[in-house]
Amino acid sequence: MEGINKNMGRVSAVLLAVAVVAALVLYNSAYVIDETEQVVITQFGRIVGDAKKTPGLKFKVPFIQKVNYFPKNLLEWDGDPGQIPTKDKTYIWVDAFARWRISDPIVYFQTVKDEFSGLKRLDDIIDPAMRDLISSYSLVESVRNTDRPMDTFDAIQEQGAQDGEETPKRMVRYRVDLGRAEIARQIEKQAREKLTDFGIQVVDVKIKRINYIDSVRSSVYDRMIAERNQIAEKFRAEGEGEASNIRGEKERDLQVIRSQAYKQAQEIKGKADAKATRIYSAAYGQDPEFYAFVKSMELYEKTLEKDSTVILSTDSELMKYFKQSSD
Repeated sequence: MEGINKNMGRVSAVLLAVAVVAALVLYNSAYVIDETEQVVITQFGRIVGDAKKTPGLKFKVPFIQKVNYFPKNLLEWDGDPGQIPTKDKTYIWVDAFARWRISDPIVYFQTVKDEFSGLKRLDDIIDPAMRDLISSYSLVESVRNTDRPMDTFDAIQEQGAQDGEETPKRMVRYRVDLGRAEIARQIEKQAREKLTDFGIQVVDVKIKRINYIDSVRSSVYDRMIAERNQIAEKFRAEGEGEASNIRGEKERDLQVIRSQAYKQAQEIKGKADAKATRIYSAAYGQDPEFYAFVKSMELYEKTLEKDSTVILSTDSELMKYFKQSSD
């Protein structure tokens, strides 16, 4: 029984060892590819078979074969902004980006190896193509897509423009033979042709930003400020002229109103004086003596104050009521 137990123990150990080895072999021979990956199998550094692009559970020779994963989805390339002179000798900063994918993982593995090296390869091909195309055309070609005319306010009033009309506009047209979108398409075309040999497919190239270099930008800003100041001065002059016209019309209307008011006041005053004269005449006709007495009292009130001193003859007409009172 003791010998049997020993044999059973040895068999169990052997089976366990076999199971462990089988598990290790199975684990090392199986691999999984998801939807965003593709695989190249190498054996001692040499490629074995075709690239595996379909997702799922796959198998390989354990231990001696290696699984090399590569992304299958779109990848990003963001170039470094660079200073490029245009055909008309204007220096600008150009910033571009691209989208690319690994179209042939076997060629990519043989020539590039990894994603970092792929990005360096894109730098080496897209940047020169972009510099070559942008420097071959004027600045407007890199900025605009069409030669559609642009509306802009004219800084100087056109001769013969009538008062009250809108500010005249000047139609500015730049000749565009290629355009920004076509330049980007040409860059993409040149890069795609050269990168095919590396198993890389360029999907899209776009110019993200174009800007003047600092020295040119300052002069451009100064010119823009001067133009806007000129337009502002023109608007101010037009406003001051319009304000002067409004003030002149106001003064004219005010003088008319004042003249009409003075005329009406004088007419009312004349009618009132005439009516008062008629009243005075009627009152005088009824009792001339009393009327003379009242008018004399009013005159005394206006001319003789508390401390007034008057020297008159006793025969003065003004003093007759005082004489009568003393008599």
